[in-house]
Amino acid sequence: MKILFLANRVPYPPYRGDKLKIFNLARRLNRDHELHLLTFAQTEEDLGYKQELEKIFKQVHFIYLPKWKSALQCLTAAWDNLPLQVLYFKSAEMQRTLDGLVAKEGYDAIHVQHLRMSPYLKDRKDQARILDLPDAFSLYWERRSKVKRSVPTTIFEHFEQKRVLRYEQVLKEFDMSLVCSSEDLEYLRNKHNATNLNLLPNGVDLETFKAMEHDYAHGHTLLFTGNMDYAPNVDAVGYFVRDVLPLIGAVYPEVKFVIAGQRPVPAVTELAGPNVEVTGFIKDLAVTYNSASVVVAPLRFGAGTQNKVLEAMAMGIPVVCSHIGFKGLGIESGEGAIMRTEPETFAQAVIDLLASEDARRTTGEKGKQVILSRFDWNIVAKTLEGYLAQVAAGKCRK
Repeated sequence: MKILFLANRVPYPPYRGDKLKIFNLARRLNRDHELHLLTFAQTEEDLGYKQELEKIFKQVHFIYLPKWKSALQCLTAAWDNLPLQVLYFKSAEMQRTLDGLVAKEGYDAIHVQHLRMSPYLKDRKDQARILDLPDAFSLYWERRSKVKRSVPTTIFEHFEQKRVLRYEQVLKEFDMSLVCSSEDLEYLRNKHNATNLNLLPNGVDLETFKAMEHDYAHGHTLLFTGNMDYAPNVDAVGYFVRDVLPLIGAVYPEVKFVIAGQRPVPAVTELAGPNVEVTGFIKDLAVTYNSASVVVAPLRFGAGTQNKVLEAMAMGIPVVCSHIGFKGLGIESGEGAIMRTEPETFAQAVIDLLASEDARRTTGEKGKQVILSRFDWNIVAKTLEGYLAQVAAGKCRK
């Protein structure tokens, strides 16, 4: 098949989130298919990655949309019903370029990444299109609204939540829409009465996050990973340091909490102290994971599944996490990840793991088996390949 990937961000370097997903899917699909990429570039640095991406995509097209221009567009939000997530990536040049490429290239199927890119193809019913949502955005905003915030932030989030919920109906305009979590799938089906939804899990690159000879003997390092300018992550580490870590420290006073992730905002860097280390960007996260005794993911809002949980499980590191994203994994608590929702029970689960080398090893080994059977990117890419063939065949029959 000849497939176009329409992405909201340049999928390189593939360190986190949406970049990680497109890169890993495309790297596997290009073995049997001709792939093209059309994406926004937000920085001069982004433009420099074209050569790397051309190792995967036959054609790579960038639309330069600097962040200042996107921010300026969002100032119109007070008079526009579109969510800021969509306004931020609004571009007449993108629409013209896309229309031209579709007319010229004759793609068999188009993979549209994120709700943010949906406006560009929502009305092109002549094209075979899949909308791939990272998570249920309306669920994300619903959960976020339940976390206490400042009055101005609460007001803003109220309006954005309403806009997202209204706009999210666009998922029904595509031949197929995908979400990465069974929890999100159920939520969107019920919320929007959508019948075109399917599941495409997030995956793990087992070449990068392969199980090493992990030393389960040490029990003194807790780890949190993620982009540290992302609101759910910022909230999670603040909550953990304030409400959970002291409970663990009362039993294990020498325990160290490592926050590893790029672009830490002041609210994160200010957490650094005798028992808290903020690393900033880490190139080889696998080494950092392998140094951890327990990985923690105490998110209080969000949706989808958490890469940090999947990656840790792939490496055999035991995880203690909140309910955010857990249900979508389709596992029982203890199968690599232990789910707890309250500060006291979360802390106790960590304490129990720190107290027992056998518990750390048993939990970690179970996690590895889960990832190998369900979340290998090779398996996920094959699933997407089937979906793309399905929508392409549907257009041919018409």
